[in-house]
Amino acid sequence: MAIKIRKLKKKDKAALIEILQNTPEFTAEEVVIAEEVIDGSLDNPDKSGYFSLAAENEEGVLIGFISYGPVPMTQYAWDIYWLAVKSEFQGYGTGATLLKAAEGKIAQTGGRMVFIETSGKAQYDKTRRFYINNDYKEVCNITDFYAPGDDKVIYQKIL
Repeated sequence: MAIKIRKLKKKDKAALIEILQNTPEFTAEEVVIAEEVIDGSLDNPDKSGYFSLAAENEEGVLIGFISYGPVPMTQYAWDIYWLAVKSEFQGYGTGATLLKAAEGKIAQTGGRMVFIETSGKAQYDKTRRFYINNDYKEVCNITDFYAPGDDKVIYQKIL
C-alpha cells in the first residue's frame, strides 16, 4: 500500500476527529485534548508548538496522523503527542511511516531526542510494542500516574 505523508490541512479536521473517536484506546476527554493540539497545529504551529502530519492512501483518503512538538525549556527534546491510524489500515506500516516522517522533521530542526508517553494498561500493550519495534526504549514508568492501576510509560529515542 502506497502511503503519502503531507502537512495537515484545515479540511482534514473532521476526518481526524473521526479517527480519534473510533480508536477505542482514546477516551472522550482525550479526543478533546487531541483536538486542541490539532487546532494549534492548523492555526499557528510556530506559536503553539504543535506540528502535525497526515497520511493518506493512494486514493487520497486520510488514514492517519501524528502530532508532535518541542519540549519547552529544552535544547533538542521533542514529544510525540498523538499518533492515530484508522483501524482498517493498522498493521500496514502507516504508523511507522508517520513516526519516521515526524522524526525526520524533528531532526531537520536540530531535535536529537524524542519522547512518547502512553498508558501502562493492558489495552495499550500493542501500542507499547509498536514503539519498541520502532526503536524507542522505555525510560520511565510512573505507577498509578493516570489513575489507580494506570501507569504512565515514557519511551525515548535518540535520533
